[in-house]
Parts: sequence; C-alpha cells; structure tokens
Amino acid sequence: MKKSFLFIGLVLAAGALFAQKKVTTSATVSFDATTSIDALPKADNKTVVASLDTKKGTVAFEAIIKNFAFTNPMIQDHFNGAKWMDSEKFTTATFTGVITNLKAINFKKDGTYKADVEGDLTIHGETQKVKTIAMIVVNGGTITTTSDFNVKLEDYKVSGPAIGAGKVAKEPKITVSAEFK
Repeated sequence: MKKSFLFIGLVLAAGALFAQKKVTTSATVSFDATTSIDALPKADNKTVVASLDTKKGTVAFEAIIKNFAFTNPMIQDHFNGAKWMDSEKFTTATFTGVITNLKAINFKKDGTYKADVEGDLTIHGETQKVKTIAMIVVNGGTITTTSDFNVKLEDYKVSGPAIGAGKVAKEPKITVSAEFK
C-alpha cells in the first residue's frame, strides 16, 4: 500500500513538473525580406522545435535552415547557398531567451498577455542579443505565442549580390509563432 502511494505521488509530481515545460515540433518561423524591387524573398519554416517553460519563463526555438520553403525554387537555392545562408555549414538558427516580465503572465488563466522577451539569436554562426515583444494567448489550456522583429543581416555576416542589389531587404522581418498544448 505504501508503494502505491509513493508511486502515485511520483507520477503526480512528474506530471506537474512536465506540465511547466511545453514543447512543440510544429512552430513556424517566417522570413520576409521583400523589397520594392522583389516581392519573392519570403519563406516559411513550419517544422521548428520550440519550448516554453511557464515556471521559469525560458523560451527556445531551433529552425533547420534547409526547411525554409520559398515559392520560387531558384530563390531557395540562393538562400541555402554558400553566398547566403550556407545551410551546409550553418544548419540551424536558434534562439534561447527568457520572458523578463513573467509575473505579468498567468498561464493558467485565459487571456492575452504582452511578454517582454530577450535572449540570444544565432544565425549563420553569429550570435546577437535580441529584445522583442511577444503576444501570448492562453485559451482553454492552449498557449499560443507570436513575435515579430527585424534582424540586420550584416550583424549575422549574411551577404550576397541580391542584398547589395536591393532585391533582398537588409533588415528582413522575422515572425515566430508556436502553439503549445
């Protein structure tokens, strides 16, 4: 009987701990580098791994560079090529950060919350500090997060003829979204 209570207690404790960290493998990162010259350099990656620890406020994303899908296959080849993202050498983009105003967010109560997020974004082997605002929606136990921010390609040592020619924005917009159940 004592073993049963101990087992049930361990299962409940493990469940409570696991419930604090949410993980998904279907988050999305969108990349929009369109300019007035070219409306095609935009892509989505819908196979991003993301985690959110509701107790600690830690957030992490990892996107495989080759999984960004463009409507134009030629742009996709350029994007993955050595003169651009060099996805053979730099296979992933990552973000690890923390929600700095965690007390303002109630992950147990339905609502929309503004989260201040800061952390390290690594693209093309270069890491930069990033501060952004994320919107967190809690609805029926599901947590949806969305954030938009711009990055300077030169900060990540990403260059190429299309950027110099104005066909690709020097500061593309990145949109990150995830749904945690």
